Amino acid sequence: MPTDMSRRTLVRSLAGAGVLAFGLTACNDLDGLDPEATALPTQSGGTGSGPRRFGAEWDKHLRTVMSWPASETVWGDQLPDVRRDVAGLAQAISAREPVVMMARPEQKDAAQKACGSAVEVVPIAVDDLWARDTLPVFVEEGGKVKGVDFNFNGWGGKQQRGNDAKVARTVLAKYGVERIETRLVAEGGSFETDGLGTLMVTESSVVNDNRNPGMSRDQVEAELKRVLGVTKVIWLAGVKGKDITDAHVDCLTRFAAPGVVLLDQAFPGTPADVWSRSADQARSVFKTATDARGRKLEVVELQQPDPDKITGRGDAFVSSYMNFYIGDKGVYLPKFGDARADDRAQQILKQYFPTREIVPVKIDAIAAGGGGIHCATHDIPALG
Repeated sequence: MPTDMSRRTLVRSLAGAGVLAFGLTACNDLDGLDPEATALPTQSGGTGSGPRRFGAEWDKHLRTVMSWPASETVWGDQLPDVRRDVAGLAQAISAREPVVMMARPEQKDAAQKACGSAVEVVPIAVDDLWARDTLPVFVEEGGKVKGVDFNFNGWGGKQQRGNDAKVARTVLAKYGVERIETRLVAEGGSFETDGLGTLMVTESSVVNDNRNPGMSRDQVEAELKRVLGVTKVIWLAGVKGKDITDAHVDCLTRFAAPGVVLLDQAFPGTPADVWSRSADQARSVFKTATDARGRKLEVVELQQPDPDKITGRGDAFVSSYMNFYIGDKGVYLPKFGDARADDRAQQILKQYFPTREIVPVKIDAIAAGGGGIHCATHDIPALG
């Protein structure tokens, strides 16, 4: 596990000018839905194009961006294994859509060799692999894509971030993408959207003095609505102080489609802990919650693998299937080694993404650091 802190316990080229014209489209998996049900809500609650939109991950991508893990201080002797996993994930995604890998200039050649020629490696100084959290959160406004810089501070000052704290601003400036400023400190893994105005957030990761001291939940919600263009925020309690992220939503619950959420479920017989209680709390919220269109949410539980059958180990190991990534032509989810559970998770995702290939990827070293596939990837929306 990383030597300074894991993500599960505290005692543990972007295409130049093309970036300027990103747009968003619905994925083929949503074809046939009621047009009224999928129309975009404006910030005032009506129906229309909306002044600003935070798109769903299943919308069309221009490319996927990743980050080459750089720091021995963070990973220690696990760094080679983590790099192997990151390279393997990049290769899997690049077989189906363009992938850009950010790497320190002095590590660019090694990253290129590891990832292969299908991955474009660009020299941008980074510290760690968690591109989901260090890059801007991209939104559409006025026919262009803009980037919200959420002022990454190392998950509340828990990890070194000399380079990662500058990644969002560096990427936006380098490629001429307009930067949307906010006083909020947050990370991309904090949020989950249906692309239609609904946002799910864990309160523990945002309404927290290590990111946003003195801000109430209402103040945070108002700012999230402003910068992301969402109209409905569903708050989940999460867990403070037990992992480096303070319990990001993307290890707990994800949208599978408008009105449908997948929810992490512990393996049967596993003793209750803060994580299973967090899932129970989310389930209770979903019983009465509605999305931005007023629909009640369908909840589909995605059970974790048998801890005695998984191939990965470590106190920080994340065995949740929730941390999957929806690409243009594939859905990438972890393969933990429990064949029955792995297959069940793949079949559930196939139901909701029938036009995409379901691609299981072995990521034991990444998962041992307390993260997953979604944490290691960041989607850039595409025009048309």
